[in-house]
Amino acid sequence: MRFPNTRILIFAKAPVPGYVKTRLIPALGAEGAASFCMRLLQQSVESVMAAGLSPVQLWCAPDSTDAFFQQLASQHDLRLCDQSGADLGERMCRAADRALKESDAVLLIGADCPLLSGAHLAQALQWLMDGEDAVLGPAEDGGYVLLGLRQSSAVLFEDMPWGGDQVLEMTRRRLAGLGWRWQELEPLWDIDRPVDFERWQQQNR
Repeated sequence: MRFPNTRILIFAKAPVPGYVKTRLIPALGAEGAASFCMRLLQQSVESVMAAGLSPVQLWCAPDSTDAFFQQLASQHDLRLCDQSGADLGERMCRAADRALKESDAVLLIGADCPLLSGAHLAQALQWLMDGEDAVLGPAEDGGYVLLGLRQSSAVLFEDMPWGGDQVLEMTRRRLAGLGWRWQELEPLWDIDRPVDFERWQQQNR
């Protein structure tokens, strides 16, 4: 394990039809969207674990009791944690705060960016270990697919229009306002909308 004093935090929703990947339901149906969510999460966990970089935590919503989360925990050496908070920002902030109490740096990622590789994670962790305060993994849609932190601040998570196209730029401005130094990975795309799913299908034929 290259970075044993860091943590990789994967954020995931229980793959319940109608609860996950709702923007894909018009294309896949509720059952299909939930099944695809399971596939993405399985692939994400396997990719992160195979990289062998850091202890991994799966932060679960609404909690960790879902059978699929339990199955992943039995298959892989990862820790299940329950998300808590009023919105995504509060849930991410609380998770980062908790993980940073037991580690030197954390990476927060989702499970809907298959292009986010072990090499990306390794680069982000190396930057943090080299002294950067934060790392951003830009998403093509104006959000981000990764946030790396050596310290936490609620400023990065409060009153953020999650799911919108201003999240990345607002996060950059807030990092600058904090006086933090950060690096950015190459822009990647995640799978939120039917057009993203079609793009993914074309690349996996």
